Formats: sequence, C-alpha cells, structure tokens
Amino acid sequence: MPLVDMAKEPERFRVYMKNKGLFGLLIFFLANVLQVVIAIIPGGPFEIAAGYAYGALAGTLLCDAAMTVGSLIAFLLGRKFGRRIMEIFFSREKIESMKFLTTDQRSDKIIFILFLVPGTPKDLISYAVGLTDMSIPLWLFITAVGRFPSILLSALSGSALGAGKYEIFAAVFLLTIVLGAIGNRLYNKWQMKKGG
Repeated sequence: MPLVDMAKEPERFRVYMKNKGLFGLLIFFLANVLQVVIAIIPGGPFEIAAGYAYGALAGTLLCDAAMTVGSLIAFLLGRKFGRRIMEIFFSREKIESMKFLTTDQRSDKIIFILFLVPGTPKDLISYAVGLTDMSIPLWLFITAVGRFPSILLSALSGSALGAGKYEIFAAVFLLTIVLGAIGNRLYNKWQMKKGG
C-alpha cells in the first residue's frame, strides 16, 4: 500500500525508483503484478507513475509485462480454485455476470475486445477466463496485446507530466478518462443485454 500511495505522487515515485535502482524496478514490477491478482488495488496510478519515471515506451512495456504476469496468475488461480478464489475479491453478482465466457462460442474474440476497451473489469475477467478451456498461450497473447493501448495512454500522460508538458498530460489524461467512461458504459449496456 505505501507503494500505491507513492505512485499517486509521481515526483516522489521517480526519486524513489532512481535511488533504488534495479531493486526498485523489481519492487515496482511485483507491486504491479499484485495489483492485478489482489484486484482491489487500482492500476491507473502505477501506469502514470511508470510513464513519469521511465518514459512512455519503457513504462508501458514494464506495466504491460507485469500486468500480463498478474493476469496469468489470476487465470491459473481461477482454473485451480474456481469461484471460491473469485469470491474473495468479487461479489457473486459480478461473478455471475461472467457466465457468458463459458457459454458463448465467440468468447475468445469477445474477451480480446473487452481487453482492448478501457474501463472494463480486466482483473475480474482474468479470474473468470481461468474457468474456461482457453489455452495459456492464447490467454498471454490476449492480455499482453489487449492491455497495451490503455496502458500506453496512461504512461504517455505520466511521461508528459514528467517532461512538464502539462497541456499534453491534461489532454491524454482527459482522453483516457473519456475512453474509460465510454468503455465502462458500453460494457454495462452489453452486460444488461446478455442478462436480458
């Protein structure tokens, strides 16, 4: 949790990472993995802080790699323990909303689209996909490629903030919020349609 708080203060985070060197990088990577697995920790501050501390591209690659590992762990936990592990982090209603993954023949394509769209519950989906027969290589591809665009947007805003380009930061940050809100709204409408 201290690292989460620090990630919300990019300058403090950058200084910390610079002082810790490779060890700091490892801590950040592991914290990013945990924020996916634990699911209640927000990922946005990590993505912005990574862009601020390491630049847009390196920050994006670092977060994407860590979140892919986190998504794989969630996937494997879901496969091993099923709903029992999911109920630790998510309500039964949210878990039930993922039923379509095991019943829809097009679920691979749907999951990929859901990962591309900002604002969808990717951590919940990561656990739920473990309940399907999806192969690990396909899952790694979906999560690594699908998460990339939204991570890049957040890291770009962090990089712009670090460079003092506040108008770019504000524009990218606003775009991220708008896309996230649209994605969340579309996802909720789609869920209501599936439920109906």
